[in-house]
Amino acid sequence: MDIKVYNAYSNYLKKRFGEKVYKLPISLPLTCPNRDGCVGKGGCIFCGEEGGSFENLSNTIPVREQVLRNMEYISKRYKATKFISYFQSFSNTYMPLKDFKRYIEESIVDKVVGISISTRPDCISNEYLEFLSYIKDKHNLEITIELGLQTVNYHTLQIINRGHGLAEFIDAVSRNKKYGIRTCVHMILNLPWDSKLDVIESAKVLSALAVEEIKLHALYIVEGTQLGELYKRGKLSLISKEEYEERVITYLEYLHEDIVVQRVIGRAPEENTLFVNWNESWWKIRDEIVKKMIDRNTRQGIKCDYLNGKALRGIKNL
Repeated sequence: MDIKVYNAYSNYLKKRFGEKVYKLPISLPLTCPNRDGCVGKGGCIFCGEEGGSFENLSNTIPVREQVLRNMEYISKRYKATKFISYFQSFSNTYMPLKDFKRYIEESIVDKVVGISISTRPDCISNEYLEFLSYIKDKHNLEITIELGLQTVNYHTLQIINRGHGLAEFIDAVSRNKKYGIRTCVHMILNLPWDSKLDVIESAKVLSALAVEEIKLHALYIVEGTQLGELYKRGKLSLISKEEYEERVITYLEYLHEDIVVQRVIGRAPEENTLFVNWNESWWKIRDEIVKKMIDRNTRQGIKCDYLNGKALRGIKNL
């Protein structure tokens, strides 16, 4: 689908690399500091045992073998020739530096043009970024760190047991920039404790920080999680699909036009899941969002007028 109402990731990749680029998911035998007691126990209240991934190969398979097997499959299916090694599940910088270096180096094979690393804001430090900067320059790779934030409302961050606040996130983004590493931020726009004002504020905060990419998700509820128990007891009030679409449109309107949008709704597993995308296909919801934006003649960034001293613009003869 040729998307023009927002800065779609697929369009960015074609412009950057000259063709479509595919991600190769990599799974490591990891945990999270919010699970093992370092900063908390039990993890985020919405996170299942798979740590945010449900389509990866087994984490017992060596990294290079995962990359090559996924590359072979995707090459045949899509005739792809360029790829991004994607460290997807759990916190992929939460390990000793020597292990991190080894995993990253194992993921670099012919036809890999980039590396994406999912992690938490409190798992970013200069030592790891210095290594990534070295790898980026040595192999001419585009390296992106995907940070789970989910909301800028620090009260909600506490409720969902993130184990960090907004300050750690701001620190991580600024450190990424210092070392020339791109940042992609994961946001959930229908958390039950967030309002539309939180949605607008999140777009403003990420625009002010000039992050490079964002990834929007609708909350899905997994059996066996703390959130799942609240849902089964009737303790959660979820917005409608139509309201979610409105929140996405509003978010994009306030988001700076240069920020790349990887997705406006995520894919989710159906097994062992209590609530997934209002029982609709993710692509149908995406297409509805795009159609509404076209019909309204709106686009990403149309309301991004709040930066660089908005209050001064009406003053004459400064």
